[in-house]
Amino acid sequence: MNPTLHRQKLCEQLDTNAAVIVAGSPQRIRSKNQPYRFTQNKDFLYLTGFHEPDAVALIRPGHAQPYVIFCRAKDPAMETSFGARLGPEGAVTELGANLAYPIDEMDKVLPELLEERQRILLGDEENRLSARVWGWVNAQRQSVRFDDRRVFRSLEPLAGVLHEMRIIKTDAEVAAIRHATDAACAAHRKVMAHTAPGVNERQLSMAFNAELAHWDCDTDPYPNIVAGGPRAMCLHYDENDKPLEAGQMLLIDAGGEFRGYASDITRTYPVSGQFSEPQKTLYNLVLASLDAAIATVTPGAPWGSIYNTARRVLTEGLLELGILKGELETLLAEEGHKRFTVHKTGHYMGLDVHDVGQYRLPSGEWRPLEPGMVLTIEPGLYIPDNAADVDPKWRGIAVRIEDDILVTHTGAENLSAAAPRTVAELESLVGSAPITRSVHVPSESALR
Repeated sequence: MNPTLHRQKLCEQLDTNAAVIVAGSPQRIRSKNQPYRFTQNKDFLYLTGFHEPDAVALIRPGHAQPYVIFCRAKDPAMETSFGARLGPEGAVTELGANLAYPIDEMDKVLPELLEERQRILLGDEENRLSARVWGWVNAQRQSVRFDDRRVFRSLEPLAGVLHEMRIIKTDAEVAAIRHATDAACAAHRKVMAHTAPGVNERQLSMAFNAELAHWDCDTDPYPNIVAGGPRAMCLHYDENDKPLEAGQMLLIDAGGEFRGYASDITRTYPVSGQFSEPQKTLYNLVLASLDAAIATVTPGAPWGSIYNTARRVLTEGLLELGILKGELETLLAEEGHKRFTVHKTGHYMGLDVHDVGQYRLPSGEWRPLEPGMVLTIEPGLYIPDNAADVDPKWRGIAVRIEDDILVTHTGAENLSAAAPRTVAELESLVGSAPITRSVHVPSESALR
């Protein structure tokens, strides 16, 4: 990540009449004085690289001192309990801020630093500053004498400019995403090898995160989804506390985060290591739709072509299997596939796992793909147990396969190709090194 470059690119899109205010995240408390693990607001991180809570940045394009930070002051007692702080002095020496002030002085100092700039862009997606920012914007015109010049300011969301910038990744950003993806691929391989009947979902979730740590990943970018059997019907299942059973499929949707950048990979495979024929058939259908969708990724292709390709392949397959009935074009027009596909097929990926930026142009047409975009493609099929009009052999099977794709100048690079995804690869690896130790759980009576 290169926050200096990001600020420079942002300033190039603005003029000297503009000023940017962007808020970091607060420290959230879990219980009493115990905090949750801190996660920085990604817009703030993108522009500052600053990982401490309760900070605000001011950026003034064209100014001799364009970059200002407000942050927590040094406090030896608090630092002994909760870790070191950069303080304003460190914000200058470590972050390259031109000016830095204690956050407690922001209400007094920040309005003065706006000078006579009239266009204020606010990055405050968590609404931390909403109750205060109008006071800053109006401070000058409300405080001057009646015959002094007044500055009338406008306020607009920074997201309209910054989130469009974040869609196209720099080489450094791609490198961070690539590492996060490599780490997650290794973690998926480890979990596959240790999957077996009787293993608890929690064990596999912990094993996944342990492998991430070996790759120096900071954390996971979202709660792991380790869903055995019917639990895979819930798209964002994250309880991860049930033992796996023979005959079930395991769906694991999990990624890594490296220097703030995410990966997001899903694999589905049989708990016992061998697909049944119905499981294999549906799995190969989803895989075919994924590969067809990846093949559409090329500069200039509309974003919507990815989904349209995947849903056509899935609908054709469901018709051939008798799970859907009717005419192909009618089913596509009426979106009959949605009963069993449930979700669309991807999103941008970067600092946020569901990264920011528009998918459509102002005209309403799909945005064309461009080199430097990173996205996921994740088709799925979910045949619930209560689908009474579907042959019982298909019921209870849920499959989702998700890859991380970089748009290149010539097409697409599958960053997550190292996570096994063919039937042969999966049957060779799953259960090859099962966890054999027993799981010790207190009895219910002991917990009463």
